[in-house]
Amino acid sequence: MDNRVIIGGQWGDEGKGKIVDALSEGLDWVLRYQGGANAGHTIHTGGKKHVLHLVPSGVLHEGVRCLLGGGMVIDPWALRDEIMALEEEGLAVRGRLFVASTAHLVMPYHRRMDELGETRLKRKSIGTTGRGIGPAYLDKIQRTGLRMGDLKLPADNLERKAIEKILAANELLSDFYQAEPLPARTIAEELVVLARFLGPLVVNPYDVLRGVRAGTESALFEGAQGTMLDIDHGTFPYVTSSNSTVGGALTGTGLPPRCLGEINGIYKAYCTRVGNGPFPSELLGEQGDALREAGGEYGATTGRARRCGWFDLVAGRYAADINGLTGVIITKLDVLDNQPTVRVATAYETEEKRLEVYPSFAEVLSRCRPVYRDFPGWEKPTGGCRRLTDLPAAARKYLEFLETGLGALIVGVSVGREREQMIWTPTGVGT
Repeated sequence: MDNRVIIGGQWGDEGKGKIVDALSEGLDWVLRYQGGANAGHTIHTGGKKHVLHLVPSGVLHEGVRCLLGGGMVIDPWALRDEIMALEEEGLAVRGRLFVASTAHLVMPYHRRMDELGETRLKRKSIGTTGRGIGPAYLDKIQRTGLRMGDLKLPADNLERKAIEKILAANELLSDFYQAEPLPARTIAEELVVLARFLGPLVVNPYDVLRGVRAGTESALFEGAQGTMLDIDHGTFPYVTSSNSTVGGALTGTGLPPRCLGEINGIYKAYCTRVGNGPFPSELLGEQGDALREAGGEYGATTGRARRCGWFDLVAGRYAADINGLTGVIITKLDVLDNQPTVRVATAYETEEKRLEVYPSFAEVLSRCRPVYRDFPGWEKPTGGCRRLTDLPAAARKYLEFLETGLGALIVGVSVGREREQMIWTPTGVGT
């Protein structure tokens, strides 16, 4: 079965959008299975830059159908704006983009609660994007949220249902946050207008994905965020509100395990993290700033500067194991081209002991100091390399070490931001 799951192997921002784009051509479906507009994928192709937040990266390929799965929470205002922006660029979106009726809505009161909640936490804030993702997932778990299928209700029914939800949220805003209420009727009327635009895109995911279940249609599962931000398996509480690991591909689409096919983890040749939380291999000061500038490490969604550090093999191996990776793709190798020395965190040390197994508590992780292994840099440009043998010997040795340490074959290496700047290595990089 020509299916593949794309999973972030680190703290997100690994370059999954480029990889999804590179692997989408000729497929029947690209399926986004979790997260919301808090994630951004930046894709460079043909001299153009495309920034996607909700729409799967496969939309850039003619004929590929895209689905926003039921595991997502979707801001309908943001989705409308993104569709219109893509269509202004000349891309055919409607007719190829579908939205699961089971996906939940992100409403304006979710965004307001997100902002107010972060303010209340002060120094203990998680560092969310403020896009309302957490509060929307909370409503989903509490069984009080609106779903995309509600947009297909008669206008009067949708307006009345939305007003009820907004008024209930206003009580919470007033009583708990001491904040001003939101205009319920105005927001509900806007949602009715949005329903006319988005309603035709809403589908029963079980029905439209029957070909994928039967094995007659191919699919690529597109994840957002990264393994270390998974609600269950990440650095809790500094995590996202959904399962960004392999299980999310199943629950977020409704497809059975037999449909997964290959499971590819995407890792940067170094590490980055956005928001708060422990980050053992983080580089502070000038060295971290230099790596950030070399990699253009600013969020596609928020523009926030990303925290940068060396490759963390302890966390990376953990991600490979819990996702059952069948292959690894390394991105942004070219960002390290000017580094005289490249480091890899191979273990952690605390005051009490040395750790080679990833700790399950963020409190322990925050006390971990990295144990590094140093590699000589290659100090040569790699952006023009298209075969493994084109890479400098030092770069190949670095990749071989990562492949051995992760316990999964490196099946691809990205050496630049453009679509064609890839080295495909289906048999791995080891000699």
